[in-house]
This record gives sequence, C-alpha cells and structure tokens, in this order.
Amino acid sequence: MNTIRWISMLSLALLLIVLSSSIHPALAAKKKTELLVSAAASLKDSLGEIGKLYEKQHPDIEVTFNYGSSGTLQKQIEQGAPADLFFSAGKKQVDALAKQDLIGENKTILLNELVLVVPADSKLTFTTVKQLTDEAVKTVAIGQPESVPAGQYAKETLTARKVWDVLQDKLVYAKDVRQVLTYVETGNADAGFVYKTDALTTKKARIALKIIPGVHSPIVYPAGIVKESKHPAEAKAFFVYLQSKEAGAVFTKYGFKLSE
Repeated sequence: MNTIRWISMLSLALLLIVLSSSIHPALAAKKKTELLVSAAASLKDSLGEIGKLYEKQHPDIEVTFNYGSSGTLQKQIEQGAPADLFFSAGKKQVDALAKQDLIGENKTILLNELVLVVPADSKLTFTTVKQLTDEAVKTVAIGQPESVPAGQYAKETLTARKVWDVLQDKLVYAKDVRQVLTYVETGNADAGFVYKTDALTTKKARIALKIIPGVHSPIVYPAGIVKESKHPAEAKAFFVYLQSKEAGAVFTKYGFKLSE
C-alpha cells in the first residue's frame, strides 16, 4: 500500500515538474514591444547606434528600422504598411502624410548639408557644379528627385546653376542617397550628390565641393508619430528620446546639425 502511495506521489511530482517547465517560462518571459521606425537611408549609421542605446535603457523595447528613400517610405505608410514613427530627410514627405491625417505629432530634429563627392582616388577638382559639364566627367549620380530628397536638392542646385538640362545624358539615378554613394565609391559614377553625413561615413569617396544652402531648399529632417501606430505610448517615448541630449550627441558625432 505504501509502495502504491509512493508511486502516486512520485507521478504527481513528475507531472508538476512537466507543467512547470512548459507553462512557467511562458509566463515569466515578457514579450518585447517592437517599435518599427521608417527612416531615411542617410540616418542608418546614427539611428543604428541610437537604437542600441535606447534598447539598453528599455529592455522591454526592440527598435527595428526600415530604411529607404523618404518618398518610398511615405508611399508605404500611405498604403497601410506598419510603422510607428517616420523620420524623413525632407519636410515635403511628412507634410503630405500630415495632410492626409496619417502622421500626428511631428517636429524637425536635424539639419544637413549637400555635397558633391568623387571617388577617393579621383583627380577631378571642382569650384562650381558647372564643371560637371566638362568632358572629363562622364557620369553624375543623384537620387531620384521625385522620391529621394537629396536628389530633389541636387536637381534644385543644378537648375539654379542652369546646367540641369545640359547634364541629362550624364545623370545616373539611384533609389536612395546611399546608393548614390555606392556608385561613386565603386567608380560607377565620376561624381555624385550626397549629404555631408554620408560622405563622412566612407574613405572610398571624398568631398569635392560643398554646396551653398542658397541654391536649394533647406535640408531638414522631421520625425513624426504614425497615427496608425499599434504602440502610440512607446512611439511617443522614443520620439521624445530622439530629441534628447544623448541622442543629439550621437547625431552630432555623425555630422548632423541639431535643429533649434
């Protein structure tokens, strides 16, 4: 009788162990909240570092970035693609989403500069963008002006200097500003228009000319909370963090200027 009772108690103990191992961890392991940030390609390096800093301070948050041209990201949000925040390299894209009531609170956080880059070993020198019409320059890379803000600023610059039409046969279009940089780094373009912050990320290309701000629209980076965010409180918290001194120090390190 004692043996039967002992076996029954042992069986019950084993059952409790099995139940504990299968149920308890599931209860104990708290699922992280994933924040999805759609951001301009030129923010990749700085935001990557900022995301890691934020995750260390908020272990329950996982920040995931969707990088691309601001225009492409705008269209994705318009078509219902999931996103909690949108960080654009142009005001036009955020304004368009706000007009459609797809973006709520937003603010310009960063400023940038447009530069002309050439391969690091290039012998080309420039004092004006008009020199892009010289025979020595065969190809000039720019972002698609319709969807890539850097491409829009480049087009405005070339139009202001009255060489946009002349350069049509030399232009090579890219899907975003980082692709422009790649074209120049690999020698597939003799020159290209990128942001100063992009140029600072590479040793395979060098700045050949800084573009004066007066020939193109102001280069601003606004961020905003997507109204269809599934995590509005967490999105708001990260939006505020992007404006903090800690995040600002990272942006500054990568060459951005902070908006006042």
